[in-house]
Amino acid sequence: MNKPQTIQTPSGEEMVVLSRADYEELLSATEELEDALAAERSLARIAAGKVELIPEAEVDDYLDAPTPLAFWRRKRGMTQAALAERVGVTEEELAEIESGREEGQVGVLRDMAAALRVTVDELLG
Repeated sequence: MNKPQTIQTPSGEEMVVLSRADYEELLSATEELEDALAAERSLARIAAGKVELIPEAEVDDYLDAPTPLAFWRRKRGMTQAALAERVGVTEEELAEIESGREEGQVGVLRDMAAALRVTVDELLG
C-alpha cells in the first residue's frame, strides 16, 4: 500500500486520497474483518448453547424435508394437527406452509418458531 496523500478542503477539512488499488485493498480487508467478527460471534453463540446444531446423522433428513418447518416439526415429535392447534391455524393451512406452497403470515411463523423452540430464520432456512 502506498503512502496516502492528504489534502485540505476550502472549509479546512482534511481529506485522505488513496489510489484505486489501495482503496480496493482496504475495502477487501474491511470485509474480511467483518466476516471474521461474524464468525466469531456465531462460534460464541454455539459455545454458549444459544444455537441448536443439527447432528450429522440428521443432516440428510433436514436436506430431504420439503421445508425447514417440516424438519423441525418432526424433530420435535409433533404432528401437524398438534402444531396447527397450538398456533391457531387449520391443519390444511399448516400443510400448505410446511410444503412450501404458502409462505405463512409473520405472526403464524413466529408462533410456530416459538412452539418448536427455533428462530423464525431457522424455519425459513
